[in-house]
Amino acid sequence: MGAAGPKSAIEWLVSVADDPDGCRWEWERNPLGVALLPAGRLWDVLILSGRLGYPTLDVLTRLMGRPGPVLADFADSRTGFLVPPGTAGRWLGTGVRAAGPGTWIVVPYPGRPTGGVRWLVPPDGSGHLTDPVALELAMHEAAALLADG
Repeated sequence: MGAAGPKSAIEWLVSVADDPDGCRWEWERNPLGVALLPAGRLWDVLILSGRLGYPTLDVLTRLMGRPGPVLADFADSRTGFLVPPGTAGRWLGTGVRAAGPGTWIVVPYPGRPTGGVRWLVPPDGSGHLTDPVALELAMHEAAALLADG
């Protein structure tokens, strides 16, 4: 990604904060390279186990090219797919944690390595998110592949 990519991604991410400039200032100086950002404003997050999340990401990538932003935790035990706001309130899937309004997500600074949570698919600043219907279909295909393997 060029310099404009991460900058616009950062601006997009901090726009959900009550004080975007203050959030960005603190985030840029945080030695861990992470910020707590509220879900439910521009995006919700559907959190899958790493065992299902990685194969789901593979299926989504094969079907869509580039899905919306995707996070992984430090131990690869969970993956988080950024989806449109409102998805968390409607999600009924078993084994999937939905983070929407009232929840906070640890978000790594795009383009900076961290020792913990990281981007598997970084945001591009456009606001592109993963379609929840496509995500659900990819989860079913990934689960079937895991069952066969």
